[in-house]
Parts: sequence; structure tokens; C-alpha cells
Amino acid sequence: MRHDRPSGSTAAEVLARVQSTDADGTTASACVDALYVHVPFCMHRCHYCDFFTLAGKDDARSAYVDALLAEASATIKAMHFAASPTVFIGGGTPTYLEPADLDRLLGGLAEALPVAPGEWTVEANPETVTAQVAAVLAGHPVSRVSLGMQSAQPHLLKALERQHDPAAVPRAVDHIRSAGIDDVSLDLIFGIPGQQVPDVHADLAAALAMDPVHLSVYGLIYEPGTPLRRRRDRGKVTPVDEDAEVDMFTSVQQLLAGAGFEHYEISNWAKPGHRCRHNEIYWTNGNWWPLGPSAAGHVSGTRWRTIPRLKAWMDQRTDGLPPVVDLESLDADAVMGEVLMLGLRRLGGVPNDTIAAACSTPKRGKHRATAISTHTAAGLLHDVDGHLALTRSGLLLADHVISDLL
Repeated sequence: MRHDRPSGSTAAEVLARVQSTDADGTTASACVDALYVHVPFCMHRCHYCDFFTLAGKDDARSAYVDALLAEASATIKAMHFAASPTVFIGGGTPTYLEPADLDRLLGGLAEALPVAPGEWTVEANPETVTAQVAAVLAGHPVSRVSLGMQSAQPHLLKALERQHDPAAVPRAVDHIRSAGIDDVSLDLIFGIPGQQVPDVHADLAAALAMDPVHLSVYGLIYEPGTPLRRRRDRGKVTPVDEDAEVDMFTSVQQLLAGAGFEHYEISNWAKPGHRCRHNEIYWTNGNWWPLGPSAAGHVSGTRWRTIPRLKAWMDQRTDGLPPVVDLESLDADAVMGEVLMLGLRRLGGVPNDTIAAACSTPKRGKHRATAISTHTAAGLLHDVDGHLALTRSGLLLADHVISDLL
């Protein structure tokens, strides 16, 4: 269970936990592979979204960028970064910032980082990407834009409460590429109420016509606490039949394989050489530092979230750092559980020596070994070049398999 009330901890305490002091008194921090920056502002909050987002708070955007850069300054200088770390600015809608504020944010982050990022992604909604915004992105080390397309069909966008016109997507892609950023990723959703398999084919055809280098294709989830979940529970929304949803996912796999995309994570496909490096750091349990309210971080088995409330995040600072929630240091058993949970999402799976270690922990090792044997016999797990991975059938039941291993 998540608790949004701070326990008296701040990001300063997290820094202290992940730092060590050498014999000569030098303080060193664990190596950070990535930076996640959260920008919560949106033009409109979609009814399926359970991220920390803010609509109707436009007048807070400039002050937010000031506070975000102050947080970056207070933390980045205390960290040791890997060579060519990744940066991911998500939301919310980062490109809903005023262009001048977006320019300040990107410039301030680039100046604060001690090394040049190897991959820098900014999320965007199509209706917010103008030629001016694209020029701001291209004026900084941004190398990749992830665009929330979701569907190419007005009736499905309406069902999701998305406000953009389908024509806004290719227009945004044109702006991005004209500004000099070639790597465009598109997000799509399937399992939308009222959607059928031919609709999925049409959405993929529209997406592929824009020649993206990466596609994220997610099944719609009725997240607890969202308006969409409440409407479903009241019978106001009828979910897509499970068998139809399986057919949709299978169609996505087949169509994208035929288009030359590598399926490398349950919901992600890439042209060769264009995997999302930042997300791979998550899936391999790497170290990343979060900036902004609700942003989650992980460094060497310590996990936390920055408090998901705007006023508290801006006002309740200690040494320039905000309160955090859900701060925990995982024991060896919990770490191995997370390695399995995240690693099995990747089509390449988890190395067999890591599986052996996960099955040897005192708390749950025996249970994991039994569960792996059961799911292997059922055809849901198999060995791929010395790695334990989900089979094609296992991908359809990934949540069940992974939860059983935990």
C-alpha cells in the first residue's frame, strides 16, 4: 500500500543512504545511470490516467520550473553519474510548459549535468507540439521525443477523453523532424471500449506511415481511483472482451514483426538500434534519480517517491530538497524479487545464474523455484540462450506469472 504522507524523510536522507565515506574522508555516492524529471501539468486530465497530473494550474508552471531547477542543483552536484546517462522528462505533458519555461528547464538541466546524456527523451502530446516547441527541444541535447498518439480514430480518442485531432499527430512529427530530431516514438493503446481488431490494424497502419523508430503499445488498464474505473464499476463503460484483447495483442505482435520492429519488452517495439535505453535501466534494476513531485527513484536497493503533492513539494524543503514517501531499503530477497519482476518483462528474459540466485534466497527462494517449474511445464516460461523468458503464451499471462514468482 502506498502512503502519501511524508514520514519526516527528505531526498537529503536518501542521498545520505546511498553515499559512502572512503578511508581518507572522501564522500562518494553510488553511480546513477539515469535521471527522471516529472512535469505534471496537462491541458486536460484523461479519465484513464493515474499519474500525478495537474489540469487548470497553468499559472504555477513558471514557478514550478524554478523549483525543479533548484531541486536539480541541490541533488545533481552530490551524485556520481555513469558515462552517457539517460534523461527522461515525463508527465503530465512537459511540452505544455510555455516555450520559454521549457527552454529554461532543458538548459538548466543540461548545465547541471556533469556529463553529456547519451539519450534524452521528452514526452509530448500532439496538440502541444508547435514548430516553436520543436525548435526549443532541438536547441538542447534532446535526442528523442515520445508522442502520445493513443489512436488515429476520433471515436476511440473520445472514448479515452483525449482532446487532440488525429491529424495533430503527423503534424507534430513533421515539426519534430523538421527541427532536427529524428527519433520519434509513438504510444498507442488497445482494448479501448468499442474498439475491434480492425481498429487496431488501422491505428498501427497510421502509426507506421509516420515511420517511427519506436512504438509503445499498451493494453488499457482500469486503474483504481481513476474516473474510468469508477465508470466501469457503475456499468457506464463496457470493457473489451478478454478474447478480443488477446487477438488485438497478437495482431500487434504480427504486424510489427512484419514491419521490421523488434519486440523487446511486453509493450515495446523498436527498430534495430532504437530501444529506449532509459526504460531498459528500469527493467534491469539500474540506478536512477527522480526530480519533481511523485517521481520514483531507485539507487542500490533503496527505493522512494518524492511527495506527490505540489504545495508540499514546493514549500516543505530541507537543505533545498523535498519530502519523500515510501522510503525503503530492500533486503536481498526483495531485490531478487524485483529483478525477476522487471527482467521478465523483457523478451530476452533473466540470466540463468540470476534465476539460480533468486531461487536460493531464504525467504522465497523455494517458492520461486517451484513456481518456475510449474510455469515452465505449462509452457509459459522457457530457456532462451541461457535466460529464463516468457513464451508467446506467457506474454499473454505475464501479470499472473510474475505475481506468482513474487
